[in-house]
Amino acid sequence: MLNKNDQRLRRSKQTRVRIALQRVARLTVHRSNLHIYAAVISDDGTRVLASASTVEAGLRKELKGDGKSAGKGGNVSAAAAVGKLIAEKAKAAGVDKVAFDRGGFRYHGRVKALADAAREAGLQF
Repeated sequence: MLNKNDQRLRRSKQTRVRIALQRVARLTVHRSNLHIYAAVISDDGTRVLASASTVEAGLRKELKGDGKSAGKGGNVSAAAAVGKLIAEKAKAAGVDKVAFDRGGFRYHGRVKALADAAREAGLQF
């Protein structure tokens, strides 16, 4: 019997196989209890073109102004900030169209907030 993490990894492998057939850069997302990470990976899967996370010092300072959730990376507003930042970095790297790889996580909550913010900032997927 598979545990929760093994099930998520199994789902993510299936998604990556489908994305590899598209021959387009992919926006990967990983979330932990405390932080959320995003990276744009080249279409051949060999290079990271852009990355952003709530661990970055500049973003953490920006999150400090959120009142009681100051400095926290494990909430929807932090995920939206990461989505906006990854879209800006990807466009600066010359990538405007990506495939969204949610890494087996449900498209819900923080993952959805990151994706919506990236779309609003001009990334197409």
